[in-house]
Amino acid sequence: MIGNIVIFTTEVYFLFMNYIASIGNYFLMIREVFKKPTKWPIMKSLILKEIDELVFGSLGIIIFISFFIGGVVTIQTALNLNNPIIPRSLIGFATRQSVILEFAPTFTSIIMAGKVGSYITSSIGTMRVTEQIDALEVMGVNSLNYLVFPKIIAMLIYPFAIAIAMYVGISGGWIAGVFGGFTTSSDFITGLKLDFIPFHVTYSFIKSLVFALVIATVPSFHGYYMKGGALEVGKASTTAFVWTSVVIIILNYLLTQLLLG
Repeated sequence: MIGNIVIFTTEVYFLFMNYIASIGNYFLMIREVFKKPTKWPIMKSLILKEIDELVFGSLGIIIFISFFIGGVVTIQTALNLNNPIIPRSLIGFATRQSVILEFAPTFTSIIMAGKVGSYITSSIGTMRVTEQIDALEVMGVNSLNYLVFPKIIAMLIYPFAIAIAMYVGISGGWIAGVFGGFTTSSDFITGLKLDFIPFHVTYSFIKSLVFALVIATVPSFHGYYMKGGALEVGKASTTAFVWTSVVIIILNYLLTQLLLG
């Protein structure tokens, strides 16, 4: 019995130390990203390419998800406001708060962690497997700056995508509420204006910017330092999605406590 406890404790200790080492390597990677920058003409084309693939290429799924999420929030709120004393304008209020504070920045970021994060990990991991990263290093190129830095810069415009998600989500809520017969247009718009705090939008953009950096760097870390062959690329993509989602959820709690607590 004591031997089993010792073995279990040892395994937990080494697992914990592996996590600590990975966190340390992650921050060392971030430092290396900004060293020995690639020439601007090359970097400019890389940044524009990443903006197109990571942000513009994701607008379709962002708009689709935001529209229906806003509609679902409105319908669920309306169905739970059965008391005639409660004003129907609260439907618009609840939709606005839910979409702006959580669904647009956080839920969309988790979806992006799956779509964009898997793409980043698989693309960099494939370059690692096919020794393209080694070729960059042999040519004297800082491979981390060449591969990761454009993704970080491209994701800096991610808050603009979140702004679109907010607009589309609230519009979806309005359409679902009005055309579904749950509320009137005037009541819904009155709820949108009720006790509006502009800092909530700023808070959402701050979260989005932090999440964007996580989405750009955590999958890059798992792709860059992966080992093995083609099978391990798929495993690395899954691991990257899980850890990106975990980090987003933890940071969501911390940022909410710091900015709104």
